[in-house]
Amino acid sequence: MSQYSLSTVVVSLEGDCLYSFEYAALVTETSIIVVERFANLGLIEPTNSMLRAQDITRIAQIQRLRQDLGLNLVGAAMVLDMAQEIAQLRSQLQVHHQYRFPEQEGE
Repeated sequence: MSQYSLSTVVVSLEGDCLYSFEYAALVTETSIIVVERFANLGLIEPTNSMLRAQDITRIAQIQRLRQDLGLNLVGAAMVLDMAQEIAQLRSQLQVHHQYRFPEQEGE
């Protein structure tokens, strides 16, 4: 039996499912101490000591960047932040391009 106490999923006022640090540690194959460290460094943003699914995904992504590329915590977080910003900029550019050059009917 696992030493982690998996609490029931909590739903935030916004409708997000929230998970315990224990659950996050279990599914990301880390420890509660690692999850707490990520929170203390601002790499994830807990909501009343609970985490959203995207926070858990971010923990896993940071851990993978650390293992695969040897990045430190802050470097891995910066890579993820830049990748997210690039994706947002690409999306904005696509919308701008579609607005500026709408497809011609009949072509």
